[in-house]
Amino acid sequence: MNFNDLPKGLGESVWEFPAKEKWPRHDVVGRGADLQPETLIYAYRHGVFPMVSSDLKDPTSNLLWWSPQMRAILPLNGLVTTRSMRRSARKFEIRVDTNFEHVMRNCAAPHRDNGWITEEFIEAYLRLHQLGWAHSIEVIDENGFLAGGLYGVRIGGFFAGESMFHLVRDASKVALMALVDLMRSSNMSLLDVQWLTPHLESLGAVAIKRDQYLRLLATAVTQ
Repeated sequence: MNFNDLPKGLGESVWEFPAKEKWPRHDVVGRGADLQPETLIYAYRHGVFPMVSSDLKDPTSNLLWWSPQMRAILPLNGLVTTRSMRRSARKFEIRVDTNFEHVMRNCAAPHRDNGWITEEFIEAYLRLHQLGWAHSIEVIDENGFLAGGLYGVRIGGFFAGESMFHLVRDASKVALMALVDLMRSSNMSLLDVQWLTPHLESLGAVAIKRDQYLRLLATAVTQ
């Protein structure tokens, strides 16, 4: 089991973020720009990721760029697996990069709270996937249906987990188990999960300061 395809080369981003020393002391460090592949990979390399906000008064400029002051990561040797998770894992088949769009559209389902994955995001990350930078883990049930999964962006030894979903109990956790196994077998070192939630904390995620995260990232993306 491996990530398919080496990523294709990209041009230079036409956008730049301020030096990290000039970032504000809150989670949002930029606004505007675009979702071109060069912009996205430049952002991830520098510890920044995009999300939209429906709370802003100007609907034409709701693309925000985030770098949480306390960043959640999942140490690859710290994933907490329960007996239930391990039992569930035996019931599923794991696939990689066989149905990226389906995984992302399930993550973007309208009924999910705080939905931010717009059609523009789906198109942008599909381009990244076609270029070999974005990847999906698919969890397939015994009938061949997609039971859960996750997607994110890989740069060297770094994986930015963007979102995951499940239609069957434990399927998203099984996807996370598969991702960690894949990263460890690929000698990767940093799994970013953005913000620490009680659910992620129960799985072994921890929060670290932004500066520490950026130091880990600088090493991981060069692997």
